[in-house]
Amino acid sequence: MVTLETASSKIGSRPMDDAEFERWARLLETRTGVIVPPERKPFLETGLRRRMRATGHTQFDSYYDSVSTGTGGALEWASLVDHLTVHETHFFRHPPSFELIREQWLPQWLAKAAPDDSVHALSVGCSTGEEAYSLALMLDAELAKSSPVHRFGVTATDVSQSALGVARTAEYPMRRFAELPASYRAGIEVLSDGENFRITERLRKRVGFACVNLLHASRAPLRKLDIIFCQNVLIYFARERRRELLDGLAGLVQPGGLLVLGPGEAPGWSHPLMRKTGGPQTLAFVRNT
Repeated sequence: MVTLETASSKIGSRPMDDAEFERWARLLETRTGVIVPPERKPFLETGLRRRMRATGHTQFDSYYDSVSTGTGGALEWASLVDHLTVHETHFFRHPPSFELIREQWLPQWLAKAAPDDSVHALSVGCSTGEEAYSLALMLDAELAKSSPVHRFGVTATDVSQSALGVARTAEYPMRRFAELPASYRAGIEVLSDGENFRITERLRKRVGFACVNLLHASRAPLRKLDIIFCQNVLIYFARERRRELLDGLAGLVQPGGLLVLGPGEAPGWSHPLMRKTGGPQTLAFVRNT
């Protein structure tokens, strides 16, 4: 019988060779679209070893076979993706992008909106929810200033089930409180322990989370969207794949809607239905009307 301790020592006795790396990198690209370049080999190997120790596998090829077959393989694949996915994020992570929505796009939307119109936003690669709730906090505060007051909803997607689990709790440590602009703090409540805060129930009801791979986002059953926020996600994809993904997202934006990307994520991308907007600190496109 091989114990986990013995398995761990055997796993650590031989480094991953180039053929094994290429096999795993190809599997990740095929299933998630994420590119793992050769210089990221140590990162990939570390993540694989961690899950191999947890599952008792001693060989990269046997673990590969395990995640490639059956229901158990699908569950373990989800755990592996969680380990290999970067979940670093913040509230209002790129202020100029939020300023673009608040100061430029939203006033234009309000000028044309019918009394019963509402804003529908999508946060792609939402991780643990900070971006989605940032959109909700901003839209709630800004739309409350209009007359009539328009409703809104935010759909947030990510490939990581564990990250989405955190997002659905809507609870964050107080050290993150400083990331929230003072004008939007009415949408949070400090918990009784004094060490954490939570997005208010009223706003939590405006945000829905779903496990969706960006590769399949354009085929998800989504209504046409007013805002798509997709930042710090495309950097993990090959340039040619980025264009395919962006073309798909462009098809989800309704006329007059806004697609917000991370600066530098898609240089040179253009689409016949989209025109660039915003200043030098942002990368955003408006769907032609």
